Amino acid sequence: MILLTVGTQLPFDRLVQIMDTIAPDLSETIFAQIGHGQYIPRNFEFCRMALPEELAERFASASRIVSHAGTGSVLTARRYNKPIILFPRRASLGEHRNDHQLATCQQLDGAPGLSVAYDETELRDLLRTDLDAVAAEPASTGTGSKLGRGIANYIRRIDNDEH
Repeated sequence: MILLTVGTQLPFDRLVQIMDTIAPDLSETIFAQIGHGQYIPRNFEFCRMALPEELAERFASASRIVSHAGTGSVLTARRYNKPIILFPRRASLGEHRNDHQLATCQQLDGAPGLSVAYDETELRDLLRTDLDAVAAEPASTGTGSKLGRGIANYIRRIDNDEH
């Protein structure tokens, strides 16, 4: 099962709709947490907001994660040792107030177990990729891993820039 999550703060209809378009061509089912967007998927099971326990179970049983470029999703995928594909929100499309998710993706792209798709074609291609080719490195809790330290440092820089 592929887990799609768009986070809890903002809708991300573009990603949900793209995944709904791709879903019939995949050999795996999809479960999604879609938030409060307008688009309702027809080709996979979803909930608006999952309870933390349910979302943890979904992360644990997923073969891979597709997510907005939220650091919480990245860290949770690492905790469960799951490959993750990030699809950043774009301010130019009204999906966020700025392009910090693009910056996050540019910073993290190429990290073990993490891929970035910037459009539907790239997402479709990554979802067809053999899981063994994108298997995550062993997870680490906190910021002990190189990826975790990089994320923590990046978040600190963004916070300092926005204040």
